[in-house]
Amino acid sequence: MDKVSSDCPYPGCFFCVMKEGNPSKRRASILKFFRELPSQDDDGQVLPISGLWNTAMAHPNDPEFIELGIFECMAALIWKGLKNRRWLSHDQNIYIPYYAAHIIGSYTMNMEEFAESAVHAGVIPPLVELLRGRLTWVEQRVAVRALGHLATYASTFLTVASHGEILELSIQLAMSSLEIVYSHFYQYVDRRLSYHCDLLTRGMGGVEMESRKAEEWASQLQCWSLQLINCFAFKPEFLPSICKTEFLIKLPGMWGGLVNENSPAGIGLLRTICHQKLGRGPIASCPSIIEALCNIARSSDDWQYMAIDCLLWLLQDPNTCHKVIDKVVPALVDLAEITTLGDHKKLGDSIVSVLQDCIQSLGSGRNSISGRTSEQIEDLLNSKQRLKWEKNMPKEDLHIKQAAALVVKLEGNSLFSSGNISGAASKYSEALSLCPMRSKKERVVLYSNRAQCHLLLQQPLAAISDATRALCLHKPVNRHAKSLWRRAQAYDMLGFAKESLLDAILFINECSQSNDPDLSQRQNKVPDYAERLVKKQMRAAWLFREAAIKHGGVHSQGDGGDLYGPDTDDSEWETASESDIGNDGRDEMGEEDDWNNDDDRKDYEKSLMKDMKHGYNVQLVEEEP
Repeated sequence: MDKVSSDCPYPGCFFCVMKEGNPSKRRASILKFFRELPSQDDDGQVLPISGLWNTAMAHPNDPEFIELGIFECMAALIWKGLKNRRWLSHDQNIYIPYYAAHIIGSYTMNMEEFAESAVHAGVIPPLVELLRGRLTWVEQRVAVRALGHLATYASTFLTVASHGEILELSIQLAMSSLEIVYSHFYQYVDRRLSYHCDLLTRGMGGVEMESRKAEEWASQLQCWSLQLINCFAFKPEFLPSICKTEFLIKLPGMWGGLVNENSPAGIGLLRTICHQKLGRGPIASCPSIIEALCNIARSSDDWQYMAIDCLLWLLQDPNTCHKVIDKVVPALVDLAEITTLGDHKKLGDSIVSVLQDCIQSLGSGRNSISGRTSEQIEDLLNSKQRLKWEKNMPKEDLHIKQAAALVVKLEGNSLFSSGNISGAASKYSEALSLCPMRSKKERVVLYSNRAQCHLLLQQPLAAISDATRALCLHKPVNRHAKSLWRRAQAYDMLGFAKESLLDAILFINECSQSNDPDLSQRQNKVPDYAERLVKKQMRAAWLFREAAIKHGGVHSQGDGGDLYGPDTDDSEWETASESDIGNDGRDEMGEEDDWNNDDDRKDYEKSLMKDMKHGYNVQLVEEEP
């Protein structure tokens, strides 16, 4: 390799080669470098590899290094690290297999022709060995990432699939990844491998940053394993291996956490499985999965539409419809007012159509639905018929109905104020029966008020149902602050930490966007009661919680272990929830309450607090928006 810079002490230096002005010489030198590097034992090899890692991250679609043999070089370096532990432990060579696998993954994530070149270069066998855990979880993470990219393309999937152990290894890794990272790195601070810490923080952080990044990487390890499995799930012949009860029941709990919210994780894989006829049977046979899908479908999760798709496909399949319909209908009825959810248009109409087909197809035969389920569907269909009738009603008649609904609602508010919560809920139900279907803003308030009554009556399921209906009617969908808060409290009553956390965070974000001048002038940016709930649910939904319970708390030199490592670190959620709104437990979004003065309001809030079994301030019923 030609020496280019007289100032460089290393003959054939890769960085000097990259500065070569003659394109022909440059290519020849790079080709030689890639061919010779795996057989060399010189110190400092990690420096050009880390440079290549940076280049692959910055320019993953550049074909130059692909044509000159970078994949062959990286595969050979991984094999060298696996077979020659003496070399691996010398100098800084311990970093090289990680960088090599990462480089393969970066160059194959966008370009199918690059993936084909990688397969022909023989990258899969050494990546499989890393996937087995022949080194550490850090190398497993980049190996499963690279294999996931290779499995994405039709031209390379079969080669990946020909290594039969990849699917089983990925399934095991998806189930155990969090425990592996916790027990091998996170738990014992003083035992952390230095090169792991350097890779996690790039040498820029201490223990706190290491722990934070470890949580993020653990989530990625799990989510990238699921992504690889997802590529197999599109092929019916692999579904028997995937659709094992032990694995399926864990999928709803694999959600990426707040550190990896852009991944559909477990629900994404469930959606792919449900899209396949062979996959719907095993899903329908797991009641816990159906319950989880209903919860996700009702939630403010970014992947809500995926859960809805799963439920609709299960109902449309004659072989699974009768198994799930009684559990699924209550959730879908609550969601029937959704118009648009992301790219999904007229989603509510699709729900109504599927439910209508179900009630017609099942009828009164052996697989007939229960009376309660039939009643819920009929009520929904009647409401849609009522909307059609109202379109032909004179405007004056609609105004009369709306005025009557307002009178009844005010009666409900009065009953609520006097402490007759059950009576207030009945009045809100009566008002809903009077209020025109097209008066969506008014119906949002009525559903949300009734949800508050259900909370005080310790009826969390009913509160979730009404809050969900209010959120579906609201524009934009899932953004009515009070309903988010009420549903967050209801989920908390049931112990659904993730769902409660997501709603509480969205509630805080909605508060921060309020145009109410009275709210924007307050100095306390985060409502105290919302802060308390978010902290509680972040602990309960902590990514490593199960692993910490199983293996014990986090240990550092001289301490006895803390079961909940991040419980005093609130910066992750505080960043997302900073707002210009203060709150002392009262309503927030500019909708007036029926109170004459602040003293009356505060006195009544104190009395209501005594009736609440949880410690979060009560949100009062609402007046007109």
